[in-house]
Amino acid sequence: MSSDLVVLIAIIAVGGISVQGILKVWLQRSGRSAIPQGDLKEIRDGVARIEQAVDAIAVEVERLSEGQRFTAKLLAEQTKEVGQISPPIREG
Repeated sequence: MSSDLVVLIAIIAVGGISVQGILKVWLQRSGRSAIPQGDLKEIRDGVARIEQAVDAIAVEVERLSEGQRFTAKLLAEQTKEVGQISPPIREG
């Protein structure tokens, strides 16, 4: 590894640790107002609705994927069958 790369990685690591420390101190300061319990309940309810919506979307995506796989399988089988049919014989 080149020395420039090592220096760059060290600077990024020190910077990240510094930013993390500053954020931690800022978030833990005593003057910060707490979130009211009513707002927390609304946030929890909203997150629960989002989770339910994501689950419903996942089920629908799986259903669509299964339909797509089925259609692709049918088309592949149809292509095989068409390839196996012999050309018509002409009577002259």
